[in-house]
Amino acid sequence: MRALVQRVSAAEVTVDGAVIGRSGPGLMILVCAMAGDTEGEARALAAKIAKLRIFRDNDGRMNRSLLDTGGGALVISQFTLAADTSRGNRPGFSAAAPPEIGERLYRVFAEALAALGPAVETGRFGADMAVTLTNDGPVTIWLET
Repeated sequence: MRALVQRVSAAEVTVDGAVIGRSGPGLMILVCAMAGDTEGEARALAAKIAKLRIFRDNDGRMNRSLLDTGGGALVISQFTLAADTSRGNRPGFSAAAPPEIGERLYRVFAEALAALGPAVETGRFGADMAVTLTNDGPVTIWLET
């Protein structure tokens, strides 16, 4: 699985003009299931992100995790993280998991993250979503299983 993690002071996702998910201080996570990914990888990625020490401690150093801060997470499905741009100018997405598997692993990831303690809200798989966020830092990290 692939994830792009952004430390945010706020984030929200809307579908058809209605807010369907939001997070205050915490993380906005774009996640993509790749062909061949498993539920175990989805759970492992959720655990890694929950423990990722990218929040400031009292000395201003990135030394605290989402679990340490009590922050929340907004999880958005993002198949375009599978983009292959090695040939030409049009990205290919054949490395992404098929939609039915991608949706299942997206849900497993979000549920596994929530089971660790953070408040988790999500977008809508396959929907045309508008995502807004205020990146804190900015801190943006790419993770892959």
